[in-house]
Amino acid sequence: MRDLLVFLHLLWMATLVGAFLVQLRAGAGAPLNQGFLHGAALQLVTGLALQLLSPLTHHDYNDAKLGIKLVVLVILGGLALFYTLRRANPRWLPFTLVGLTVVNVGLAVFWH
Repeated sequence: MRDLLVFLHLLWMATLVGAFLVQLRAGAGAPLNQGFLHGAALQLVTGLALQLLSPLTHHDYNDAKLGIKLVVLVILGGLALFYTLRRANPRWLPFTLVGLTVVNVGLAVFWH
């Protein structure tokens, strides 16, 4: 079960990077790609499922690391939701969203 959740978690991270590439192709002034919103929501769901199922899978997670990753993801999701509803986005937004995604990946990989 854990392997499936990790697989899905990584897949939704890839969705965030893919949404960035699609957004770049759409050009300036295009509405924000909803892939950001969906990817962030599904990352949240799979991340929480991994954390909540940790006693059953006998994996210990660093709570401080997960807390920071959650804050980064909430900021990413909040920005995506706000600018999806607003239907207009500033030029810096896609770069900020993919930057937050890269920060979360870096935290996952390099913080042991």
